[in-house]
Amino acid sequence: MPRPRLPRILLFLAGAVLAPWAAAAAEPAPVTWTVDGVAREGLLVLPAAPPAAGAPVVLVFHGHGGTARNAARSFALHRHWPEAIVVYPQGLNTPGRLTDPEGRRPGWQHAAGGQGDRDLKLVDEILARLQREHRFDERRIHATGHSNGGGFTYLLWAQRGGVFASFAPSAAGGAALLAARGRLEPRPVLHVAGRADALVTFAAQERTIARVRELNRAGPGEPWAPGCTIHPSAVGAPVVTFVHEGGHAFPAAAPPLIARFLREHPRPGPP
Repeated sequence: MPRPRLPRILLFLAGAVLAPWAAAAAEPAPVTWTVDGVAREGLLVLPAAPPAAGAPVVLVFHGHGGTARNAARSFALHRHWPEAIVVYPQGLNTPGRLTDPEGRRPGWQHAAGGQGDRDLKLVDEILARLQREHRFDERRIHATGHSNGGGFTYLLWAQRGGVFASFAPSAAGGAALLAARGRLEPRPVLHVAGRADALVTFAAQERTIARVRELNRAGPGEPWAPGCTIHPSAVGAPVVTFVHEGGHAFPAAAPPLIARFLREHPRPGPP
């Protein structure tokens, strides 16, 4: 027996209800870039219905020893912000500062000039290719990452600050990277920190947060979300801290807060 056909209006209404779910269900697809003759891999998620002014872009960097696929699972920003182009790059084997000094596991350069700037060049290539192949809003380019990946977001602020609208590092230190006060443009920052972090100590992260607040001329804090404090900025670059009671692991409560913060902080100016 043939299946009954739904009336056209019901099909339309079903599509309207399912469209947001379909956009949120987009899955990361493998992508490769070539940087200085080296194939660099990652995952890319394109929005099903990009905004007319162009999609936001979010780059997500895994921690030392991590993978792009693990970052896509733990951050899942393509689900929390389905209108955005979300890129999860894969790091190359890199000597770690706190663990893995032999560089047997993947990670990101720690400072300008490190590893031949291969990761800064990767970011340049990612954005250049997105510009060639997709429509995105240049006021809404953001970066987030955990641990070594979070430290790399601070390096991006120091070395590519004019490109990015805001940053959301987790379990990361960056005070030394942000020392060149005269060169850094203030940028909104959300910093995720665990009080019991035994790898990147909470005291070290507090020093980084203090430096960020100084750069952004951010004043006393007030509530922003559960567990979060926002420090309004005299120059439009607020600092939000999400301090949890856990250790170094990336907290499950962080991704929706990161998505909200990045969404709320484009660079000023027309799209």
